[in-house]
Amino acid sequence: MPTMHTYDYAIVRVVPRVERGEFVNVGVIVSCDATDSLEARIELDPARVLALDPGADIDAIRTALAAIDAVCAGAGSLARLSARERFHWLVAPRSAVIQTSPVHTGRTSEPATLIDHLFQTMVGGRRNAAAAGESQA
Repeated sequence: MPTMHTYDYAIVRVVPRVERGEFVNVGVIVSCDATDSLEARIELDPARVLALDPGADIDAIRTALAAIDAVCAGAGSLARLSARERFHWLVAPRSAVIQTSPVHTGRTSEPATLIDHLFQTMVGGRRNAAAAGESQA
């Protein structure tokens, strides 16, 4: 029987106009204590964000999303925190353009493929060929 690993995840959302509460799912953050891992997969589709707010600052949003990858990698001033502590810092509720869903828990026997599965299920990836030319956040 394969070893089961418990993990926590949250969906990363872009909320271009916080006062309206509309959002676009752009990524997922996954933490697994058993493998001491913290990783994110983020893919920004600017057209979807601009559909909610034509004045959204896509460059600023990309910069903020890139910070999530940096925190997962242990870069910067948060490097002294454990992977689990960084996960909790990333998913803390906030009223900002970048937000996360509530944290969800699951179990998997294949932690190496988990983030791809969650990303495809919760975010869906690129929707058309034109968007495929955009760089990832």
